[in-house]
Amino acid sequence: MSTVDLTRHGADTELGVLLGSRAIMTMLIEPLQAAAPQLKLCLPEAIEDPKKVTFALAWDPSDQAFEPYPNLKLVSSIAAGVNAILACPSLPHSVPLIRITSALQAQMMAGFVTWHVLWHHRGFGQYLQQQQDHEWYRRDKQAPQEVRVGVMGQGCMGRAVSDTLVGLGYDVAVLSRTGQDVSQGALSLVGDKGLDEITRRSDILVNLLPLTPQTEGMLNDALFSQMPQHSVLIHMGRGEQLVEDDLLKALDQEHLSGASLDVFMQEPLPSDHPFWAHPRIVVTPHDACEPTASQVMKQVDEALIRVNQGEQPPGLVDYQRGY
Repeated sequence: MSTVDLTRHGADTELGVLLGSRAIMTMLIEPLQAAAPQLKLCLPEAIEDPKKVTFALAWDPSDQAFEPYPNLKLVSSIAAGVNAILACPSLPHSVPLIRITSALQAQMMAGFVTWHVLWHHRGFGQYLQQQQDHEWYRRDKQAPQEVRVGVMGQGCMGRAVSDTLVGLGYDVAVLSRTGQDVSQGALSLVGDKGLDEITRRSDILVNLLPLTPQTEGMLNDALFSQMPQHSVLIHMGRGEQLVEDDLLKALDQEHLSGASLDVFMQEPLPSDHPFWAHPRIVVTPHDACEPTASQVMKQVDEALIRVNQGEQPPGLVDYQRGY
């Protein structure tokens, strides 16, 4: 594993603490430390003087997780999501919070979403069933230009997804906060009007939006009823955005023809959950993409350098917007 090659912070080594599930953080500390030996990482129980801790890496921290550390100058998620960190009561909002934004991670997401778009567009599930039934027949073809794909979210990952789908010839529309810097060749949609339009036009709707008060529960009966008959949902955002019973209703009534789900209200997904056995649902275990230890520590190291210089770190989260 390659180590980070950035300017040193100075004479003193930055001390960081890992906050979250002890089992997960115990598993992560060795590869994270190996990726950035110029930084020192510890689990909370190994911190001798909490006042010396200058940064924290967090994932689903406990309510009091940040309280022992008065001198934090940076908090970082270990992935793209920050909703569990933002929900932590002890998170000091005066301290910059960053999420991991990696071009390689975005490429992984683009490949993962594209696989699901092709799965539904080309009916690959039916081909697998044909193989099991020893049946040989060819399916009717539909050109990518005839398939309208909506991508909700134009952050690092959303842009990579829409770029890839445009490159494959799909009729792509993107929903973004400002309408700026969307993929060339894609239709740009903005705001509530844009949400209505992208919902009504999408044969395949891809959700990559962050979890905010505005997006919580947004994938519901009202939204599904606006989607075209026999359309498809690909949900890669956050589990809290989906009203699960409403999706099952839309599928069982055959208004939606299929769904791909990578995130869920409860993870791991309970073994008796109806999603597992539903013939129109593809379930994956929140595995679309994740940054490597080297990518995480490279961004954290650069962020610390920027903060020490009084500059804005990469991946900075807006506390007001929630992402």
